[in-house]
Amino acid sequence: MKLIGSTGREDLAVVYIAETSDGKAIEFVEALQPPLPRSEKWVVIVSTLFGCPVKCSMCDAGHFYGGKLSKDEILAQIDFLVKKRYPDLQVGSVKFKVQFARMGDPAFNASVLDVLDELPSRYDAPGLMPCLSTVAPRGTTSFFDRLLDIKKKLYKDRFQLQFSLHTTDESLRNRMIPVRKWTFGDIARYGERFFDEGGKKIALNFALDKDAPVEEAVLTQHFDPAHFIIKITPLNPTYRAIQNRHESYLDPLRPSDGQGLVERLCATGYEIILSMGEADENHLGSNCGQLVLNYISQATSIPGAYSLAEPGLSATLSRPPRLK
Repeated sequence: MKLIGSTGREDLAVVYIAETSDGKAIEFVEALQPPLPRSEKWVVIVSTLFGCPVKCSMCDAGHFYGGKLSKDEILAQIDFLVKKRYPDLQVGSVKFKVQFARMGDPAFNASVLDVLDELPSRYDAPGLMPCLSTVAPRGTTSFFDRLLDIKKKLYKDRFQLQFSLHTTDESLRNRMIPVRKWTFGDIARYGERFFDEGGKKIALNFALDKDAPVEEAVLTQHFDPAHFIIKITPLNPTYRAIQNRHESYLDPLRPSDGQGLVERLCATGYEIILSMGEADENHLGSNCGQLVLNYISQATSIPGAYSLAEPGLSATLSRPPRLK
């Protein structure tokens, strides 16, 4: 695998574009959470598929699908970033979060499980915490069964599982996530099994469109607040979001916009994570589902997104070193 480009800010996030031995392009990210320094929290976000077959209506990764990454191709992304920051493979961050959430739903790729099996022995990283984000596609039961076994064996109290729902309206959910997937009941039953093994609550993620309802009655019908948390994020300004006329309910520049919804959900007993992020992440293209390659290859642009020429940003497309 070779690196063919990068863009970003060292104090916030850097997106790397790489090419596999057969010429397929992927991207991966390292990020900080200001004001926390890297020694406190370091986030690595890797791709697991070449594009994504789900084609969510707000995600640019669904522009194409070219198959699954191998275990070695996934590990190469992590290795590159770890060796860049910690050449001795001793990751000193108090929280070292490895997210399988960049290009592709990880539940389609069993190699993700092989990577999870190897990570604790590959690095000296006491703060290692994997994070797996999925829409829970149907036909992946064996993946989730093995994931539960790995979590029990290696990550009992330090694994973050996140289901992307985006709305409690089933009809709208089907339009936003146009693939056969688990029902809310299916997700709740698996989530209860996952939580029963101890550790973190299961996150229900809502990247909110302004017209996407989140109804307390639907949530409480299925998801026990003792075992599930609600994560609310802005809907990122991607090409597909613009094409499909999505408009974010939240604005990173106006964090108070979501306060009413947060208070309403808190009243039902849920713990709420309002994850606004940094506005500059839109310019960097480091948010979930944004393909920098898509920007580089097109002449069009989106207001507020993918602005690689912003002051303080770097864009490098020079001689590519090999990723080992």
